[in-house]
Amino acid sequence: TVAKLAEAMASGRLTSAELVRHYLDRISRHNPALRAVISVSEDAAEQAAAVDQARAAGAELGPLAGIPVLIKDNIAVAGSPATAGSPALLGAAAEDAFLIGGLRAANAVIIGKANLSEWANFRSTHSSSGWSTLGGQAVNPHGSGRSPSGSSSGSAVAVAAGLAPLAVG
Repeated sequence: TVAKLAEAMASGRLTSAELVRHYLDRISRHNPALRAVISVSEDAAEQAAAVDQARAAGAELGPLAGIPVLIKDNIAVAGSPATAGSPALLGAAAEDAFLIGGLRAANAVIIGKANLSEWANFRSTHSSSGWSTLGGQAVNPHGSGRSPSGSSSGSAVAVAAGLAPLAVG
């Protein structure tokens, strides 16, 4: 659980850098089949190292200090366009959404963007759940014949498959 991960980091049994590396490795291994993650944050390791350094210096940290989080790809994160799964928005500049500011204040580590039903499923009344041009079809980790269920399918698939301990959808 997030609480157990936070306790392990607070006690020194685990670092945020180790935890982030673990989840990035899982994404690398399992995401090609599951297509839950559209992109990985280029600075995830640096974010984790900064939390570890702050913890070592005795700084007061937020409740999500060092916890890796995936963000649905229609939520703006600085340095990563909110594409809504569409190549039409790949070049869109982004500043942190209010929600991301709260996660950063809590010292969470943004590790990437989760796949979604393109345009949050507003492209057609007959669209496929969990499919986007950029991410492809998200696959339910409990059975490829099962629906990944809804617009936030990448976030749900990622947590269910252990690609991240926490995701926003």
